[in-house]
Amino acid sequence: MIIDFRFGNKRFYDDKRFKHGFRKSGDFTLLEAELLSLYGETMRAIDAGELLPEGNQEQRFLLVCSQQLEPESKLEKLWMKYKKLAQTRRRFHTLHSRCKSTTDNFENEDETFITEDD
Repeated sequence: MIIDFRFGNKRFYDDKRFKHGFRKSGDFTLLEAELLSLYGETMRAIDAGELLPEGNQEQRFLLVCSQQLEPESKLEKLWMKYKKLAQTRRRFHTLHSRCKSTTDNFENEDETFITEDD
């Protein structure tokens, strides 16, 4: 796989949506996290229209971002995955809840007891 894509001027981070980094998010493989860190700033700038594409891969990437083409390369698929995860709200699941049960209150209930007489 030959990547004809410019490195970003700095490493790409998204502390707003991935507070612990791409590697620790659980959403990206180690390779994907590294590629996103290296090329993410360039991909973000091309997608936002802040940087003009150079070369065939970057021009194709712009067409993928504008949904004129389907993603095929590793970087194109990775950027689409990142955008989808960054735009959707993350669900958080706990193992227990703070909901208090109301069935434990027996103070006002009329109970009938059955006893056996010998």
